[in-house]
Amino acid sequence: MQLLYIRPALARRLLAPAKPAIAAASRAQFSTSRAVGTKNQVYAPVRNLDQFHTYQLLSTSARTPLLTLWTTSYCSTCRVIAPLLQELVEHGVGEAEGGVGYCTVEYDAPDVMTANLGLTYMINSIPTLLSFDAGEAQVQTKVTDARQLADRKFLEEWIRNEARRHGNRGGGGPGAGASLFGSLFR
Repeated sequence: MQLLYIRPALARRLLAPAKPAIAAASRAQFSTSRAVGTKNQVYAPVRNLDQFHTYQLLSTSARTPLLTLWTTSYCSTCRVIAPLLQELVEHGVGEAEGGVGYCTVEYDAPDVMTANLGLTYMINSIPTLLSFDAGEAQVQTKVTDARQLADRKFLEEWIRNEARRHGNRGGGGPGAGASLFGSLFR
């Protein structure tokens, strides 16, 4: 076996260009696909438990909160609020903050009533706006006041706050729940 001798100065020159390339490669992201912004999703009205769980799973996997408006067929206020909320979500309110999913839940649909879905999530007033993040109901931000639900500016801000969750639960940012329980699990 024959050994090849390379002078130290030549060796430094040969290896010098490799260092920046290695450093650049170590900073490169693993994925070669470009990042795609999250778009808001509007789902069909929920009339059974399977639909509801499917929407929860879709929003959880996308790391976006699911906004639900609980309505009934006889609620005249709901007929005003539901199109307003859908319009805001369709026009991109909350997309810059991470995106949301939205659906109405027909509280008086036979399958929803049979499954006691409203009782499970403490729906005691119609209309009710309730967000789910990572599959969990965010009851601290639940809205039942019809005046607030009809206020476009209030709804825009509420949607943006909910979109900031990004699947991390909590009140759309660092809040009391995070500080209260956060220290228990460190």
